[in-house]
Amino acid sequence: MAYSVIQWATGGIGRAAIQGISEHPDLELVGCWVHSESKVGRDAGELAGIAPLGVKATNRIDDILAMDADCVVYAPVFPVEDEVKQLLASGKSVVTPTSWFYPPHDAKREALEAACQRGQAVLHGTGIHPGGFTERFPLQLTSMQRATTYVRSEEFSDIRTYGAPDVVGEMMLFGTTPEDALASPMAGFLSLGFYQSINMVADELGIALDSLNTLHEVATATRPIDSPIGVIEPGFVAAQRFTWQGLVDGKPVIEAIVNWLMGEEHFSKPWDFGPEGPRYEVVVKGDPDLKAVYHGMHPTSIEAGLARNEGIVVTAMHCVNSIPYVCAAEPGVRSYLDLPMICGRAAPSLLA
Repeated sequence: MAYSVIQWATGGIGRAAIQGISEHPDLELVGCWVHSESKVGRDAGELAGIAPLGVKATNRIDDILAMDADCVVYAPVFPVEDEVKQLLASGKSVVTPTSWFYPPHDAKREALEAACQRGQAVLHGTGIHPGGFTERFPLQLTSMQRATTYVRSEEFSDIRTYGAPDVVGEMMLFGTTPEDALASPMAGFLSLGFYQSINMVADELGIALDSLNTLHEVATATRPIDSPIGVIEPGFVAAQRFTWQGLVDGKPVIEAIVNWLMGEEHFSKPWDFGPEGPRYEVVVKGDPDLKAVYHGMHPTSIEAGLARNEGIVVTAMHCVNSIPYVCAAEPGVRSYLDLPMICGRAAPSLLA
């Protein structure tokens, strides 16, 4: 029997999720929430760029709450905790790439746990970074070494391939002055997720962290650079590096790093992708030191990325593939540490 799924929001991740749900043998799309009034009433398949699925989009949360569904893939730009609690209390599990990867045991988590128990539902945060490369894959690598001393997960991405100009310009603040970018709430907002992932790694490895720390660096263009938000003129932000750290005795023992660059030329700092190019990289030091480099999440060209960005697809599919495992779990807030190994499914042509 297929699990019935609602897709919440149809941006890049939402569209890729709808595509994934439609081909997953254990899932069936039954609902779709949209932010834009212009999308209301349109078929979810049409919104995702595939054949119609017979599911009409709505922008009313009451419509979604009234639906009979097992799970919601919740993928807005900014999560709203009250929405999530309502979904959980209505009996729908929630899988999301926006947050709740490993929330602290505080009053907010208690409220989410209460909503889960009320609806006999599960809340699970997942994704790519954080949500995958930050904690799931490093922990897997540590299973093959003795006495882990350091963990690093790092992203190297060319933001010219990211076809979301509003996000790139207004949220990530590329093309602004260094002062504006460094004063933005972006680092703090991202810290909410990355700190959860760092704490998950620390707790599972048994590391007693003293504190958490965030570093934010920017580089400006030295020549005009073409980008999704137009030409970035000299003196304006064209590259950013965020580093989140878990510290012991003042030294970082767990680090999550994001390198977002508009290409790799004409920066005020000598930043580039290195010989291995755009990638995700995981390093765990111990006995022995281990390193894994992951390719395939980054487009082969700017044009390809603007048409379909593999990193967005990976983020969406990590959510979609977790749904059967989430729906089978005991009610509550559940991280990777509470679920079995999550796998995808074979292509339809290979299924029995």
